[in-house]
Amino acid sequence: MNNTNGQTKDAGWDVGVRKTVDAPLDVVWVFLLGKGLDIWLGNTRLSLEKGARYETDDDISGHIISVSDKSRIRMTWQPGEWDHDSVLHVTVKTTPIGTTIGFEQERLANRDERKIMLTHWKEVLDRLQHGLLEVTKRS
Repeated sequence: MNNTNGQTKDAGWDVGVRKTVDAPLDVVWVFLLGKGLDIWLGNTRLSLEKGARYETDDDISGHIISVSDKSRIRMTWQPGEWDHDSVLHVTVKTTPIGTTIGFEQERLANRDERKIMLTHWKEVLDRLQHGLLEVTKRS
């Protein structure tokens, strides 16, 4: 059986993960762009202007494609060892029980890369949830 779960028709492979956290959207958005930035992107400065470039201390680089305030960041994302970039969507959405954070990554090269990134983004969401728990406990 040929497993093509996560394979798109014309953009390679993609992966998406989501988690709902017990925090209001405004708190989550500020956290993602502040203290939580290091968790999901790495140590860098991130300007949300279209075309703004970034590079992390972990050799991940890219640029901002578009931003919808308190909703979505669309950006390229490329580790130094990759020969291609990918497109990363970071989303937040209010739900009746908190805020759902989502990471969707497109243009992955193959099934193995997809598997690696699925594990990565699941771990990122767990770490973000823990970080937000610490922030909301203090307020």
